[in-house]
This record gives sequence, C-alpha cells and structure tokens, in this order.
Amino acid sequence: MKAALFREHGGAEKILYEDYRDPTIGAGEALIRVRACALNQVDMLLLDGRFPPPEGLPHVNGCEVTGTVEATGAGVTGLARGQRVIIFPGFACGRCEYCLLGERTVCVRYGYLGAHKDGGYAELVQAPAANVLPLPEAIGFEAGAAVPLAMLTSWHALVAQAELRPGQTVLVQAAGSGVGSAAIQIARLCGARVITTVGSDDKVEFAKALGAEHVVNYRTQDFVEETKKWTGKRGVDVVVEHIGGDTFERSVYALTRLGKLVTIGSHDTHWGRLDLRHVYSKNLRILGTNLGSIVELKTVLDHVVRGQLRPVVDRAFPLKDARAAVQHVLDRKNKGKVLLVS
Repeated sequence: MKAALFREHGGAEKILYEDYRDPTIGAGEALIRVRACALNQVDMLLLDGRFPPPEGLPHVNGCEVTGTVEATGAGVTGLARGQRVIIFPGFACGRCEYCLLGERTVCVRYGYLGAHKDGGYAELVQAPAANVLPLPEAIGFEAGAAVPLAMLTSWHALVAQAELRPGQTVLVQAAGSGVGSAAIQIARLCGARVITTVGSDDKVEFAKALGAEHVVNYRTQDFVEETKKWTGKRGVDVVVEHIGGDTFERSVYALTRLGKLVTIGSHDTHWGRLDLRHVYSKNLRILGTNLGSIVELKTVLDHVVRGQLRPVVDRAFPLKDARAAVQHVLDRKNKGKVLLVS
C-alpha cells in the first residue's frame, strides 16, 4: 500500500510518500480502507521526537480515521465489507485494575492508533474490531474524521471532568485548533459562555462564528487581563488548556475561586509552572484528561447527526501531499482540522 511515513525525526520534510508494508489482521481485528484521516498535534510530537513511537521507526501517524471495511478476522461479527465506519482511537488491555474500574483511558497498557501503532496516513489501517463503529450516513467521511480524538477529548474534558453547567464561563485556548474549535461548541451546547484565544486576527470571526462571545489575540493582548475584564474581575469557572508552558501557568491566573483547569495536551512543551498559592487559596482543581469512552463517542456522533455539534474542517489534502498538510499545521494556518483523504 501507499503511506505517508517518516524514517527519522524532524519537520515536515521528513514525511515520505512511498510503498509500505500492508497491515495484517488476526482474530478479532478489522482492516479498514482509509477515506479520511485528520492531523493532530500528537502527530507533530511524534514526528519531531518529543513523543517517540513505541514501536520505533519507520512510523505512520494518524489517530482519527474514517473509511470502509476491507476485511475482518476470525470471530468478528457486525461488520461487513464496504461498510462505512469510524475508528475509536484508544486501546486498553481490559484487564488491569483501572480497566476493571471502568477507567480505560488510564490503562497501564493504554495506546493510540497512529501513536503506539501505525495509523491512518495510509491507504489501509488495522484496528481491533471492537474499536470500529458504524459511521452514520448523515456524517461524511471528512467530517467524521474530525470527531474521534479532538472532539471526543473536548467532550470528556468539559462534560465528564469539568462537569460544566449552564451559566458558567469557560476560557478555551487556541480556537483554531481541533480541540479548541470543538470545545467552544461543546461549552455553548452545555449552556456556558465562552472566551477564547487565537494567534492571528484573521481567526477572530471564525471563533465568534463557533459561539465564542469574546476573542483574544494572545500575540497582542494579555489573555488573563482580557478574561478578568470580560468577567468583571471574577475570572472564569473552567479553562481548557492544551498548550503547556507559559500558557498553562497563566491559565491558572484566569480562574475564579473553585475554578477548574482541564489540561488535555502539551503541544508547545511538556512542562508548566504552577503557582500553588492560587491553587490552595482559591480551592482550584487541576484536572488531567485523556480521550474519552466509546459510549461518549457515540453520544458526540448523535449530537453531530442532530446538527448540535459541527466538525470543523479547515482543508483536505490528498495523501500524497501529506508533507504539505503537516507544514500547514506546523505553520498554524489552520482554522479547525486538516485532513488527508484518499
């Protein structure tokens, strides 16, 4: 098969489009012909070596995949050749103490499609059949590929972790990202008010169209000061943070008393300082979150079908142009998700 892969770490120039080994399937597995695969920041971390692929190089990125069933292994039922599907990207052992508690996303052997095994920057991808769900007819392949990681993670962060309630206020970092564009919509669906950040003025109207009430260009404005102004010096109830570093540290300052910061990534750096005086004096909660459940993915898909949530696609590139697609994301030009299609 053809795949876009990398054999050494670096930037977009390391992405190669070439022949690659066909995936094989065993009992309980399915082979999916990829129709669309979304790019994610985790792909960039894998590419530049900050998150080395556990199985080593060469490696094929791609966590968010939609496509059609090509073949199934022994014992697989409920999937038919040619069926439209979406892949839940998280893998758990089902046997450790955390899986048995129902907390599969912190499984001691947890992994992601496209991170811990080859993913969807290819014509074909292999996955456990239990992770393969029907893609509703109302959702196109491209829109569907914007759902299973970014939108699901944002849903779990706001609904399950932050327990967002109507009338609360939320600061969403980086509206132009997949996580940011999803989190704004989910917060509004929950009845919350949203302030968000962007890195360029051309993304302001984009963020407002998603439901943000106030938009801050973090390159020219102080998002903490702007948040305090917007809330009448109170601060927000919840922050969705996925950048790390200075953004993580300053996001804490934007919270009100009893506020919650949900961290769902570290796309600039894995490190972030924390002023503990703010944490204990204001009784803050710092919550980590990692993806969500298959049940939550089904719920999100239901909201997409009903038109209550909209997967935001910036643009799609042919698989052979994966290098250009990666550079587009690295340059932070995207407003929503960037896809590879075949």
